[in-house]
Amino acid sequence: MRLFPLAFALLFASPVAAQTCGGSFGSFVAGLKSEAVARGLPAATADAFLAGVRQDDRTLRADRSQGVFRLEFVDFARRIISGARIRNGAANAQRYDRVFDAVEAQYGVPRGVLLAFWALETDYGAVQGDFNTRNSLVTLAHDCRRPELFRPQVFAAMELFARGQFDLGTTGAWAGEIGQVQMLPKDILERGVDGDGDGRVTLKTSVPDALHSGARFLQDIGWQAGQPWLVEVTVPDTLDWSQTGLDTKRPVADWLADGVVTRGPTSGMAPGQAASLLLPQGRKGPAFLAFANYEVLFEWNKSFVYVTTAAYFATRLSGAPVFNVGTPEPGISGSDMERLQRKLVARGHDVGAIDGILGRLTRRAVQAEQKRLGLPADAWPTAALLRAL
Repeated sequence: MRLFPLAFALLFASPVAAQTCGGSFGSFVAGLKSEAVARGLPAATADAFLAGVRQDDRTLRADRSQGVFRLEFVDFARRIISGARIRNGAANAQRYDRVFDAVEAQYGVPRGVLLAFWALETDYGAVQGDFNTRNSLVTLAHDCRRPELFRPQVFAAMELFARGQFDLGTTGAWAGEIGQVQMLPKDILERGVDGDGDGRVTLKTSVPDALHSGARFLQDIGWQAGQPWLVEVTVPDTLDWSQTGLDTKRPVADWLADGVVTRGPTSGMAPGQAASLLLPQGRKGPAFLAFANYEVLFEWNKSFVYVTTAAYFATRLSGAPVFNVGTPEPGISGSDMERLQRKLVARGHDVGAIDGILGRLTRRAVQAEQKRLGLPADAWPTAALLRAL
């Protein structure tokens, strides 16, 4: 096994002036070529990579249609975590037992965590996406919504192409992720690992390459070996709800002293560890202690409901029971969530995009307004809060 060398510094040096997004697609592509050459890529290689590239309207539609993240945690988790995925997870854990042992020994990432992302990203490699990766990346770089994210990925894909590690017919997810654990080109360059020893990083077809690379990525972004990430708990009705949420961290011993009771495995958890009390659907729904490793997962995916589901699924694959659903108060619809977000912005809160998704920033703003209004400050938006605002 070896790590691929990072001999691509020139490609990510300070860019020359270029059309950063929008405008004529042809002019934009010409600008990409000029910038790539200025960064040290041979002109013939840039020409070959960009020959025939086209805008992909399907990519843009997918980028603007992420409605699944509007689902509440319980609904999302039930949709994503099926009996078949749990059984396949157990089968893959056994099939690749030696790979998982080697990965955990080197990077400190437990098999349950990698299995969860492998399952959620591609159903253990079965569904890797059919979007042309080159076209998707250039389309999203040209689109002015998030060019700062996707433009560097185009140059990374060019470097992979120059090395003979990227085919122009490569397919993957709509956002340019490739392979069984869905990594972007720049992450493949920086963290791609030849786990099977064949001299190449092939994340689409090699399970050892995919698992080693995913674990290397998590280690690089801060995963702490031997530490917990999420532990389910039950909570008393008398808890100070304003202390809940990811912005508040307290020692585990303090949470237990307040009547919080763990449910299921607690491997790696210690009394002095800092943890947040996470209530995905408020004080009457499921409850978890979330640790530093949980927050690391947001570097993999920014969606609160996705990360929480992946983290919980990882505990299930590691032996935890099905979570206690409780009796959550009814949430609000996507359109009402957008109304709520506008009201929160009007009161000076930063909620990010007005998108109808209950993300981390919206939850923070909801909790602040609940405290101000004298409501239970559990960060769960209800019709009562909307009326009160």
